[in-house]
Amino acid sequence: MDFISKIVLISGPTASGKSHFAIKLAKKINGEIINADSMQVYKQLKILSARPNPKKYQKIKHHLYGFHDVKKNFSTGDWLKLVTKKINEIKKRKKIPILVGGTGLYFKSLTDGLVKIPNIPIQLRNKIRKLHKDLGQKKFYQKLLKLDSSYKKNINPTDAQRSIRAYEVKLFTKKSLHEWFEGTKSNFKNEEFYKIYIDYPRQDLIKRIANRTDEMLKSGAIPEVKRFIKLNVKIDKSVNKAIGVGEIKEFLRNKKKLSEISEKISIKTRQYAKRQSTWARGNMQSWYKLMPQDLNKFLKKIK
Repeated sequence: MDFISKIVLISGPTASGKSHFAIKLAKKINGEIINADSMQVYKQLKILSARPNPKKYQKIKHHLYGFHDVKKNFSTGDWLKLVTKKINEIKKRKKIPILVGGTGLYFKSLTDGLVKIPNIPIQLRNKIRKLHKDLGQKKFYQKLLKLDSSYKKNINPTDAQRSIRAYEVKLFTKKSLHEWFEGTKSNFKNEEFYKIYIDYPRQDLIKRIANRTDEMLKSGAIPEVKRFIKLNVKIDKSVNKAIGVGEIKEFLRNKKKLSEISEKISIKTRQYAKRQSTWARGNMQSWYKLMPQDLNKFLKKIK
């Protein structure tokens, strides 16, 4: 396998071992790793975001991890600007950029370009999210198709995240997502990308998520949230949606059993992993799929 002049992308559901695999691959192909996870950019959320431990970097350079303040907004556009610069810097050093993470929109912005959709008022976005919650995904999807039937071709009926986004964009701009994406281009050629998606059997992933949640709680996730609370981050900041923040806040308020909170975090993480897999099926068909048992075989093939 020839990785020279390639930009390697590694995605997969949370807890699928992406970071560990990326380090092994980087050692093989003289690579440097760049973060493609929207929560791992925040410096104050090291444990709950499952940010890779510098002690395990194995002398491989890592970029865009834990550098952004939770009080400040950080958009996909911000990430794309920074990551484009990093990729070019790494290539100038004759090394191979390896992007690792589970944020599908980050990868899509890199491979397809970022569409410049106008900012949608938060009041409208909240109203649409409430509508989705009240109706449920099945009825909401039907409502979306009544608004614009063209979405039937490119949005999976079970993909809640994309359904909500499609609805708010059409309602506010009078143009569909497809219309906005027409003419949008990436800064890189499609043939430059080598795309790897790590898949995982559902039951195995559930066990990994439970084990990781327990480890997070033992490693200081509760003190991390206590420090986060003291920062008084505004409620509209996306970092508040980080899995574990709300659950641990509830634990601190109501003094519930730690086992209950651990289970709640695990369930929410499993739901997130399922959404990631759903998104991947709709947007990552061209990616090279690897199951856990294939990872070492893949690495052995690289000379």
